[in-house]
This record gives sequence, C-alpha cells and structure tokens, in this order.
Amino acid sequence: MELTKDGQSVLLDCMLEMGDLLLDAGAEISRVEDTLSRMGRAYGALRTDVFVIPSLISISMEFVEGEATTQTRRIHSNGLTDFYRLEKLNALSRSCCAEPLPTPELRAQLDHVAAGRKPFAVILGGSVLAAFSFAIFFGGSIWDGLASAVFAVAVVLLQERLGRTELNTVAFNLLVSLLIGLGVGVFAAILPVLHMDKILIGDIMLLIPGLAMTNAVRNMLVGNTISGAVRLAESLIWAGALAGGFMVALLVVGAVF
Repeated sequence: MELTKDGQSVLLDCMLEMGDLLLDAGAEISRVEDTLSRMGRAYGALRTDVFVIPSLISISMEFVEGEATTQTRRIHSNGLTDFYRLEKLNALSRSCCAEPLPTPELRAQLDHVAAGRKPFAVILGGSVLAAFSFAIFFGGSIWDGLASAVFAVAVVLLQERLGRTELNTVAFNLLVSLLIGLGVGVFAAILPVLHMDKILIGDIMLLIPGLAMTNAVRNMLVGNTISGAVRLAESLIWAGALAGGFMVALLVVGAVF
C-alpha cells in the first residue's frame, strides 16, 4: 500500500495509538514492538524501528521515498491487564498485516476498541468466583468464602468508581486495601464464625499485580532489561501499597476490637 506524506503521518499516529492501547491492556514490551514492526512492513515501510518502554513509544519509519518519519508518544498506563482488549487489538493487528486497512478505517477501528470494555457482569462474576475459590482453597470455611465473595463485589465497585478519578495506582491500591480490610475486620469481629485472614486472602488476590510481575520478569529474560526492571519496580511498589493498606486495617481493627 502506497501512502502519501499525510497518510504516513496518520499511519504513524495510528501505530502509536495501537502501541498505547496494547501497553495499557498489559501487553509485554516484545509483543508491542513486534506488532508495530509487522504493521509497518505491511503498510510498505522499507524499515520500521520501534522502541518501547512502559512510559514511552518511539517509532521511526522509512518509506520508498528515502525519508524517515519519526513520532514519539508519552504513555500513561495503569499497569492493569485487560485480555478482552488485548484480544481485540491482536485481531486488528493480524487483520492489518494480512490486508492493510485504509488509515481512516484503521483509526475508526482503534477508536472502537478504545471505547469498548469487558461487560461489567463478566468482571463481577469472575471476581466473585475467584475470591470465593481462593478463600476456600487457603483453608477458609464456606462462610469465609461467601464473605470473601461479598467483599469482592465491593472491590469491583470501588475499582469502577475510583477508576474514573485521577488516583494513581499506588494511591488506589492503598485506599482500596484499607477500606476492604476495615470492612472485613468489622464483620469478622461481629461474626465470630468468620476468619479475617482467610477472607482477606480471597480478596487480595483480586488486587495483586501478579501478571504485571510475570510480564516484567519475562521482559528481562528476553532482553528488554530496562523495561522489565521498571515494570517490576512498579509492581513491587503497588504490592507494597496493598500490604500497607491491609496492615493499617489490621492494626486499627485490633486496637478497636
């Protein structure tokens, strides 16, 4: 596909948007770089150089005219993983590589993916099932599992509500873990049949950045050392915020009850 100068600029902007969405959905650095490189070749670039770290994407493309075009974008990602969006983006990138879409249509498809999200009922159901299962798996009673499932609903609602604010991930994890810890502590004190630690285990599993840590280690193992180290440090800080919130909740509940 031959592109005009304006078309090349639009394509670069679309590719930056694709990379931004991939990173925001939790894709590994190597996946983002490979996807954007393949798209560049599919659209006729003689050379596509892609540099990605968690906070930055830079793309340089050289077309038949011999002039290189470069664009850079600052990325603000929350580090969460959204497999629903990843699946949509992967399908779109494969479609473009097989048969390149006109840039206006590619832009429209990206806007559609960006606006879409996993159905709330699916998120809620998965969170309830996960919290219930983990609480039982780690030695809790059926009542602990049910209580963990109830507080999983609270976790999802807090994620939905606070996700619309400007809170960063550290503050978000700290606040959510504190509120959930206090709630679980109060219920466990009122109802002796409940075990606070088992309930918290089920709910904390919904917040731990396990996939982000795994991707960070994977990035380092495949050679993206800087990106992997940055993401691993972020994940450890997020996990520390979770632990801090739950610890404060335990101390408060212990002092009151």
